[in-house]
Amino acid sequence: ELPLILALMPILPKHIYEARDFEASSLETPIGSGPYTVGEVKPGKSITFKRDLKWWGADLPINRGRYNFDELVYEYYRDSGTRNVAFTKGLFDFQQEWDPTAWSTGYDFPAVRDGRVVLETFERKTPTGLLALAFNTRRDIFADKRVREALIGLFDFEWANTNLYHGLYRRTESYFQGSDLSALGVPASAGERGLLAPFPNSVDADVMDGTYRLAKTDGSGRDRAARRKAIALFAEAGWKIRDGVMSNVATGKPFTFEILVAQKRQERYALTYAKTLKTLAGIAITVRQVDSAQYQERRQKYDYDMVEHFWYASLSPGNEQNFYWSVSAADTDGTRNYPGIRDPATDAMIKALLSARTRADFVDAARALDRVLISGRYFIPLFHWPAQWVARRSTVSHPQVQSLDGYKLDTWWSTEAGN
Repeated sequence: ELPLILALMPILPKHIYEARDFEASSLETPIGSGPYTVGEVKPGKSITFKRDLKWWGADLPINRGRYNFDELVYEYYRDSGTRNVAFTKGLFDFQQEWDPTAWSTGYDFPAVRDGRVVLETFERKTPTGLLALAFNTRRDIFADKRVREALIGLFDFEWANTNLYHGLYRRTESYFQGSDLSALGVPASAGERGLLAPFPNSVDADVMDGTYRLAKTDGSGRDRAARRKAIALFAEAGWKIRDGVMSNVATGKPFTFEILVAQKRQERYALTYAKTLKTLAGIAITVRQVDSAQYQERRQKYDYDMVEHFWYASLSPGNEQNFYWSVSAADTDGTRNYPGIRDPATDAMIKALLSARTRADFVDAARALDRVLISGRYFIPLFHWPAQWVARRSTVSHPQVQSLDGYKLDTWWSTEAGN
C-alpha cells in the first residue's frame, strides 16, 4: 500500500516553502504543478483557475480528453438556498445536489422544463462507506450487544426515509456496501472461514451464511414486530418496562442516554428517533446540539454516549482500518474508533487485509472484517445516496461512460462554439 500512499502526497518546492510558516493562512498564490493556475481571487466570493497552456503533463496518455475548460470559476454562497436560487437564474453551470428534499422539489423551474438545464444521476461502483450513529461501548449503558441490537431495531428507517427524505435514500447495511468487498448477501468463503476460525463467537450465523439483512419496518413509526423483538432483547439484557419506563431489573435505574449532534440535519433524525424510543420502549433520551468546536473536542476524547460519523471506504482499504477499528485505537484519543471496538478478531482481520498478496485473499479479509463489524452491532447504520444527483446547463456535456467514482468534471467540456 505504501506506493499508493506516496503517490497521493503532493510534491512541494522546497526552496519556496522551507522558510515559511506552513500553517499560516495567506492569499498569496501557491506554486503548483497541475493543469491550472490560480487566476483572480475574490476573498469570500470566488476563485478563478486558468488552464496552463504550457502544462508539462498535457500530452501524457492518461490526460487525453481531460482538462478541457480554459477557465474554471468556483463561486461561494452562504447557504444552499441562496446557491440554488443563483443556479435557477443561470449564474453558474453545474452543481451537485446533496439534499433529497431539494432534489425532489427544488428543480421544477423553466430552464429544466425547456431543456436548458439537465438533471442527471450518476451511479458509483465504489463502497458507500458507513454513515452511522456509533454506540460508545466504553459506557456501561451500551456494553451489552443485545441492548445495541434492540436499539438498532427501533430505528425506523422506512418511516424516516419516506417522511424526511422523500424516499430517496437507501439503507446502509455493510461497511463496504456497493462493492465486491461487502459481505452482505454473500456466504463466507473457505478462506474467510479459515480467518475467522480462531474467533468462533465474533460472527453471527446469519452474517456468516450471507442471509443477514436489517429488518424492514412497516413504515408507520410504530411497528409492533420491531417493538416486540426489541423489548425481548432488552429483557434478556436485564431491562424491562415498569410504569412506562424502561428500567434495570436489578437496580430500577431508567435506561437513558444522550445523542451528541452539531448540525440541524443530525438533530432532525435524532429527534425523530428519540420520539420513537419514548413511544415504543419507554426510553427517554437527550439530543444535545453543540457548536462545531465542542463537538470535535468531545469526539476526540470520546466524551459522548452516541455520536454520528461517516467512515469513508474505498476499493483498496489499508492502514486506515487500524485507525478506525483496532483495539489500540479504542484507547487512543483522536482516532476514528468512536464505538470503542476492542475485539481481537477485528485486529486479526485487519492484519490479514494488510498482508494479503492476492486479490482473492484481499477480498476474503475485507469481507471477514465486514462480518465482524456487522456482528458486533457497534452502530445504528443510517443511509446513503443511491447515486450522485447532478444539475448542469445543456451547454456542458460529458462522456457517456463514467468512472467507478461517478462523474469526473475534468473529463467534461463546453458545447458552445469558441468555448
